[in-house]
Amino acid sequence: MIELNNENFDELINDELVLVDFFATWCGPCRMLSPIIEEVANEENVKVIKVDVDKHEDIAKRFGIMSIPTVIVFKNGEEVNKNIGLVSKEEILNWIK
Repeated sequence: MIELNNENFDELINDELVLVDFFATWCGPCRMLSPIIEEVANEENVKVIKVDVDKHEDIAKRFGIMSIPTVIVFKNGEEVNKNIGLVSKEEILNWIK
């Protein structure tokens, strides 16, 4: 898993399969989703990027993030799926298969 710490977001999402987790450290549902995202990252061939919306407001605004957690799946730099709120591992796996 990659926690975004610089401004190379476009380069990072321009890959075959990328799951981006928009979160905040103070968000309860985000903390519940984090271990699920970690499992997916460890078990599947997917790049996972965690974006702290408090640190990277510009990226959150660019993708219209109004509620967290929000998970966006990118394929080759293009957004193919977006979900707001807590989701199950099975739902995430369905998006990336």
